[in-house]
Amino acid sequence: MGIIIALIVFSVIIIFHEFGHFLLAKKNGIGVTEFALGMGPTIFGVKRGETTYCLKALPIGGLCAMVGEDSDEVGENSFNSKSVWQRMSVVAAGPIFNFIMAFVFALILVAVVGYDTPVISKVEENGPAWEAGIREGDVIHSLNGHRIYMYKEFRTEVLMDNSGEPLTLELERDGELYSTVVTPALSDNGTYMIQIYGGAYEKTGFFETLKYGALEVRYWITTTAKSLVQLVSGRVSVNDLSGPVGIVTMIDDTYNEAKSYGWLDVFLNMINISILLSANLGVMNLLPLPALDGGRLVFLIVEAIRGKPVPPEKEGWVHTAGLVLLMVLMVFILYNDIQKILL
Repeated sequence: MGIIIALIVFSVIIIFHEFGHFLLAKKNGIGVTEFALGMGPTIFGVKRGETTYCLKALPIGGLCAMVGEDSDEVGENSFNSKSVWQRMSVVAAGPIFNFIMAFVFALILVAVVGYDTPVISKVEENGPAWEAGIREGDVIHSLNGHRIYMYKEFRTEVLMDNSGEPLTLELERDGELYSTVVTPALSDNGTYMIQIYGGAYEKTGFFETLKYGALEVRYWITTTAKSLVQLVSGRVSVNDLSGPVGIVTMIDDTYNEAKSYGWLDVFLNMINISILLSANLGVMNLLPLPALDGGRLVFLIVEAIRGKPVPPEKEGWVHTAGLVLLMVLMVFILYNDIQKILL
């Protein structure tokens, strides 16, 4: 059952991404020849107007094929006949729709569960935080000068830093602010910890729900971006990456753990994972890499600056080379995921 749920989650996120491209293409008068979920041979398809809507055999990826998108066709309804700004809006729409989806899901999560308050629920006695004067019930306001709205922001910042350097915290106690410096201690698992805990959720009103829904999405976007920086800098290994198999395994494990608490708990956990995946897909697609939406945006930006497009054959070579490299990376990640399952 967990695998079926994982496929549904993937499908919803991908189809909404492609729907962003589809909607903006139609809005700008660009013809769409095929709108598909999945890749490979077509299992089922139906044609409505100029567009064939279909389901493909491999349950990965999706497709919004536009007239002239990968050729030099310049007919009235072709991608190439539109202004550079119209084409940029079409390309950017997919990732933007992922962020919109993440926001809608975040609103549902915050409305039902509440937001993750930055309140400290427990402090280990004689630990670094205790020695710095931090106590249960204190509210975290900032970490190293950065405003903290949710406890998960604080926890992630501490874990991602993981350098053992002193942390400057501003906290609130009994309505008054105070500052302290905490030096993390090295734990048995090799990470630096300050030995405090949070995780208290609080429901709030309509406008606060909007606020914390947006903050939830911002958290996942910034966390994804920071993870990429750590990957490039070598602080995170490529072996730590997960692909579709790893994500399906995570969803299946989450389902099996949550189902004993009832379907509402399963639903909320899937909503939370969908926020993570949708925001992650949006960020990844905006990376300035060939074959991704971000790579195509780079060429369109260059066109806007120089006043004429890059020759289609040259752009095609770059995207093809990028696609090959991405496929090699995906095969490596797939192998890595399978190894993790088998070990």
